[in-house]
Parts: sequence; structure tokens; C-alpha cells
Amino acid sequence: MTAETTAARTSEQAQASPAEPDAAHAGSATRSPVDQMLPLRRAFPLAIQHLLAMFVGNAAPPLIVATAIGMAAGETTLMVQLAMIVSGVTTLLQTLGAGPIGSRLPVMQGTSFAFLAVAIPIAQEFGIAAVFGGAFVAGFVQVIFGGALHWISRLFPPLVCGVIILIIGIKLMPTAIDYAAGGAPAQAAGDYGALFHFGIAALVIAVTVACNQFGRGFLSVASVLIGLLVGYAVAAAFGMVSLQAVAEADWIFAPTPLHFGLDFTSAAIIAITIIALASSMESIGDLTAVSRTAIGKSPTSRQLSGGVMADGIGTSLGALFGAMPNTTFSQNTGVVVLSGVVSRFVVALAGGILLLAGFVPKFAAFFSTIPYAVLGGAVLVMFSMVASAGIQVIGSEVLNRRAMLIVAVSLGLGIGFSFAPEEVTAAFSADIALLLSSGIVPAMLSAVVLNAVLPKQAPAGRDPAAGSAAGTSAGTSAGPAAEAEPSR
Repeated sequence: MTAETTAARTSEQAQASPAEPDAAHAGSATRSPVDQMLPLRRAFPLAIQHLLAMFVGNAAPPLIVATAIGMAAGETTLMVQLAMIVSGVTTLLQTLGAGPIGSRLPVMQGTSFAFLAVAIPIAQEFGIAAVFGGAFVAGFVQVIFGGALHWISRLFPPLVCGVIILIIGIKLMPTAIDYAAGGAPAQAAGDYGALFHFGIAALVIAVTVACNQFGRGFLSVASVLIGLLVGYAVAAAFGMVSLQAVAEADWIFAPTPLHFGLDFTSAAIIAITIIALASSMESIGDLTAVSRTAIGKSPTSRQLSGGVMADGIGTSLGALFGAMPNTTFSQNTGVVVLSGVVSRFVVALAGGILLLAGFVPKFAAFFSTIPYAVLGGAVLVMFSMVASAGIQVIGSEVLNRRAMLIVAVSLGLGIGFSFAPEEVTAAFSADIALLLSSGIVPAMLSAVVLNAVLPKQAPAGRDPAAGSAAGTSAGTSAGPAAEAEPSR
């Protein structure tokens, strides 16, 4: 608290007031540290740090979706490549801004794990084009959400967002275990679930945890990357790695729009839009964490609105080119804290490097050579952190009896439908059955409705402590949600 207070006092002397968020860009004598431009010799290594901290998290979602639906190696490489390009463009938009779009804070954008919970079943049921059609619409909804943030965000207090994030993490965990067991290649080879697969996954987890908890500096920040590299090296030593995809990939390739097409399916649009709204609230948390780290105070409403709109633009743009939806990456906040450099232009440089690297398919093809067991160990940690972030967000609320009831009913419906047999939803149409089995849709709807209709103050004479706590919850909107720092 002392460091944060000190930073806030320093910031107040160096910056314009929150009512004039663009004053720092007007060339005044006192420039915010966020707007300082470093010499390239200092900025470049810091940009590489940001890039390495988020690279695995950015490449893994498209790789998981592609392998889940059996894409060829070339198509898988293309999806990873497109994720790099779109994330680079969206990072530039987020950090440099364009009119009202972009937070102009040191925030790195990347492909979101949250959408995997619905993207995989949608792609398996309706095809990958349906995923991108849903994401295209969801991105526009995010832009509207960002523009009307002050009013709409009240429907999504921390309690509701936390439930959604927790369900997403729980829903993804079986996928991580499947990968740790060897995935589809191991099933074809007849050694699915063999101990050596689990051994490699366990090694990745152990290295990741050790680096994260006991490492110092960048060793801690890039713990997932280091764990993956160690697992990859061990797997390669045992002959589990084939570099054929890298050899076959081109050196330079410029993608074209609509390579995978767009298919507008109602179930996909609804499910992905719901995830996009929850992701927007996560982004608000990331933007708040970065702003408090960088300038010692919460972001202005314009910065939050612009940040969410940049998320939406990135998601719709990605859908046009065949990239998964984008979101802010909270792990890069750690790089800001580690380096002490809060310049948004350093992060913009990282986005530019990521964009350029995306035009080199051989670079993207490397990720398609990662054995399933190695990837399983890495994503198990990341998926579990998604669930932990949900618990963290829920915990930011006062958990009185009202809140506990909302959490209980929402989790019951979400987890129940997620893991129920297919026969449970057989009486519904295919679209409704898909939405129910996602678990996320029933969880969110029940959380939103219950939060809206249940009284926020207990009747007189009953549970006065809970009543006063509920009064605190009644005023909750985007602010408290922003104080959490969910990890992707």
C-alpha cells in the first residue's frame, strides 16, 4: 500500500487530471512516464521480454482448437501465424490508440483462452467458420459495450464475472488432462495415457511452478515458457518431436481475409458474445492493474472504454482473418513491475515485433511440433489459473448469504450441464443443446438474473451483517471488478 500511495502522489504531480486524459499527449513539459519514449537500445530488450512473457499463451489457443478438430499441419501453422499478426495489430491499437479506441496504456494483447470452452464444441459441431462468425459479431458487441460501459457494466458485477471465469477454467481442465495423456496422436498410436506422457506433463508443471515461485525476475515472469522449453527438450531427446512441419513451412507468407470463412450460427453468436462480455470485464481488471502499476492511480473512464473497444476491434478483425478472439494479457503486468519501465511505446514495439514475426510461417510452425504431453502440462497450469482468477474475482465481493446463493445456483447449473450426458439435452434443438452443454450460458444467465432480482438488503431483523454487506455490493459495478487481476 505504501508503494502504491507514493506512486499515486508522484503521478499527481506529473500528470493531468483524470478529467483531461489526453493532456499528457499534448506535449506539455511534464510528460507521464507512460508517454516517455526510450532509446531503441533500451526499448528493444524490454520489448522482447514482453513478447516472451505472452508468446506461449498467445499461440496455444489456436493450436488447441486446430488440433481438436483435426486440422492439417499447414492449417494449424496458419492459425498460429494469424494469432501472432492480429495480436500484434491489436497491441498497437491498444497502446497507440486511434481516436476513442485504445487505452493508451502499456498493455499487451493476446489470444484468449476463455473462448476455448465454447470454440471447441462449436467448431466440432458446426465447423471453424461458425466460430469466426460468432466472434465477428461478438467483437462489435464488445465495441458497443465499451462505448456504453458506464451503464451496461452494472449487469456484470464481480460476482457474475467471477462465476463465468471460474466455469470457463473448470470446463477447460479436461482438455488439459487429455493432452497430458498424449491426445489424439497417442490414441492413434495406442499409448494414450501411458506413464511417459504424464511424466513429461508433470515435468513441465514442476518446472513452471518452481520458476514461478522460486525464480527471480524474468525467470518467474516467463515460468510457463521455461517449463514448456524444458519439456520440449526432454521430449525431443526421446524422439517425440518431428520438425517436418517447420521444414515444409514457407519463409514469408501474407494471409488473406476470410481464409476459413464466416458462418453465422445463432448458438455460436450467443455463446461467444457471452464470453466476450465476461472477457471485457477481465480486461477492465487488467487495465486497472496496469494503470495503478504505471501511474499510481486507476484509469479514467475513457481509458477503460477505449481499452474494451480495442478488444472488440481485435476480436472482429481476427475473425475476418481467421484468428481467435483477442484480450488483454495480465501476465505482462508482471513485466512492467519487474522492469520498472511503464512506457506504452515499449509494449507497442513488442506488438510490432509480434506482427512482423507473424509473417514468417516457419516461426509459427514450430508450435505445431510441440508434443501433446508437453502442451498439456503447460495449459493445465494456465487453465487452472483461469479458474483461480474466477475465485479471486468472486472473493472481491462480500460473500453474504445472497452472494453465496447466486454462486451456488450458477455453479450448479454451469457445472451440471457441462458434464451431464448428451441425453440430458436431447429434447432441445441442436443450438439450445450446445448453449446448455457449454455450462457458461446457463451459469451466466442465472447469475445475471439472480443478481438483478434478489434483494440487496436482508429483511429487517434478519442477518443484519449480511444486509449491510449487501449494501456495499449494491453499488458494485466495473470498479471492483477492475481491482482483480485475473490471469490468462
